[in-house]
Amino acid sequence: MLTARKTMDVVAAFRDVGTYRGAAAICGVDPKTVKRKVQAHEAGQLDEERVARARVPKNTDVARDLVAQRVEKTKAKIPAKRLLLEARAVGYVGSPRNFRRLVAAEKRKWRAKHARQRRPAVWTPGDTLVIDWGTLSGTGIHVFCAVLAWSRIRFVRYARDETAATTFSLLAECLETLGGVPAKVLADRMGCLKAGTVAGVVIPTPDYVRFATHYGFSPDFCAAGDPESKGIVEHLVGYAKRDIPTPDTDADLAAWNRAAADWCAERNSVEHSETCAVPDDRLAVEVGLLRPLPVLRPRIGRAEIRKVDKLATIRVASVRYSVPSTLVGTRVEAVTYDRVVRIYRIDTAKLVAVHDQLAPGESSILDEHYPTPRKPPSRGPRARTETERAFLALGDPADAFIRAGAAAGMTMLPKEIEIIVAELLPAHGDQAVTRALERAVRFSRFRADDVRSILAIGPAAPEPAAPGERVVVDLPVAEQRGLDAFKDLA
Repeated sequence: MLTARKTMDVVAAFRDVGTYRGAAAICGVDPKTVKRKVQAHEAGQLDEERVARARVPKNTDVARDLVAQRVEKTKAKIPAKRLLLEARAVGYVGSPRNFRRLVAAEKRKWRAKHARQRRPAVWTPGDTLVIDWGTLSGTGIHVFCAVLAWSRIRFVRYARDETAATTFSLLAECLETLGGVPAKVLADRMGCLKAGTVAGVVIPTPDYVRFATHYGFSPDFCAAGDPESKGIVEHLVGYAKRDIPTPDTDADLAAWNRAAADWCAERNSVEHSETCAVPDDRLAVEVGLLRPLPVLRPRIGRAEIRKVDKLATIRVASVRYSVPSTLVGTRVEAVTYDRVVRIYRIDTAKLVAVHDQLAPGESSILDEHYPTPRKPPSRGPRARTETERAFLALGDPADAFIRAGAAAGMTMLPKEIEIIVAELLPAHGDQAVTRALERAVRFSRFRADDVRSILAIGPAAPEPAAPGERVVVDLPVAEQRGLDAFKDLA
């Protein structure tokens, strides 16, 4: 049985040589075959001959109707392994492999008949920005991807989570990078942006509505089970996972985002395979059709209203944060995002303080929020009587004498101070008594008699000095001789 190509070769060879035997020698077939094909070609019966050819029966014909019915009933979901048992029951005796081919062929027919028909998307400049999230397996790192549909500008960043605050922050950064706002942002049915559904229509969260209103775009969501509607960004998620050179998992997230930014700059500057144009060049055209960015940037994160107390602080999540003291008694807004607490004035929306987020029970107090410098806690001696006042007038040595004596448990310290003030000060003077108190504190002697003894010794008392530098003395080297030197002495 000659194929269609072989048949045309035979007819062409006959035209070249003009004899059946010559064409048969060229094509390697029988001359009678050449004659039959040439005559059929001249009579225009080659196609009819092919159609009229008898069909070769197959061992799967006995189960073909059964397979077609079951595939239709299960919408091409039933596996061949399960169908094989039923096929055996109706008389199929062939191999499992041949039966799997039959099931696969019937499934292809069903899908070709019932497949959802769709058309390629036609994007309009300045109309749609498509966003989606992905996850790098084994790292705990999430990747945020966005594509400006018409110009095909790619935007990729990494994050630790997929919360609404993170999504808003990266979407705001994307819009800043584009230099404008598209008319619509098409997102997957993300849990962080979806408040609910009604009749298959997604209801966005109030925070997402406020964010979209602030920037002036319309939030839109993909239909359920319709990956084609956002395939443009689905491809980018997989492309980013495969192609971006990612740092070590222990690296800072900023290093990951620097790598992503460099990758985006590289890919956006080369020709796109679909549009056959450079995305940066198309963006230069599309940016004129984007809406302008708002003057004020949105506050992204968990916002809470607090009243500033008398200590010029507020409490957020059981943590105390300071604000400028001029705001005491007013209400401020604390926004927590990305482990940072930003505090704004409600009336002017001005940022007044920034703190790192701390654990419950801790405090973050900044000195610049207060008009005077921080003072160390003062619990020093305070004179209550004339005697104490005269003693403390001696300065720091008297203060140290009282502190050290109290720490040593000298219960008779007030009486000893009276003796020092009444007897020793008039006799020896302030300067001598001050030096005696310093020496008494050094050797932990807190009685008046001890101070009197120190005064009696006067300049003869030794003054211990701090050790100085080590003195290195070069010692003489002694002559060394071996045992052989003493042989002659024996």
